[in-house]
Amino acid sequence: MTKICGVKALPFLALVLVLTVLGEQGQAHPCGSTFFSALIQMIPCRAAVAPFSPIQPSEACCNAVKNLGQPCLCTLVNGPPISGVDRNMALQLPDKCTANFEPCEIMKK
Repeated sequence: MTKICGVKALPFLALVLVLTVLGEQGQAHPCGSTFFSALIQMIPCRAAVAPFSPIQPSEACCNAVKNLGQPCLCTLVNGPPISGVDRNMALQLPDKCTANFEPCEIMKK
């Protein structure tokens, strides 16, 4: 099986495919107010929100953050856990990308 950065590619590609199909169902609003469609839109930010990542958000990431807006980011923050994503780092994206959003309210689960 092909490996990408030490991770088996097939499960990752399957996840991307499933997320893409689910994301296409919520096209009325950029994130469709759903966790999966917001997650797809935020793929360019993955490196910047990995736990302990020193990587700053890329221009593509910041464009995604600004285009999607605060509701989409909050949808992700309050959704199910995302493997390899530090939610606290995700909450910092608007400041790092100079997007003027109100902070997300984290729902108690």
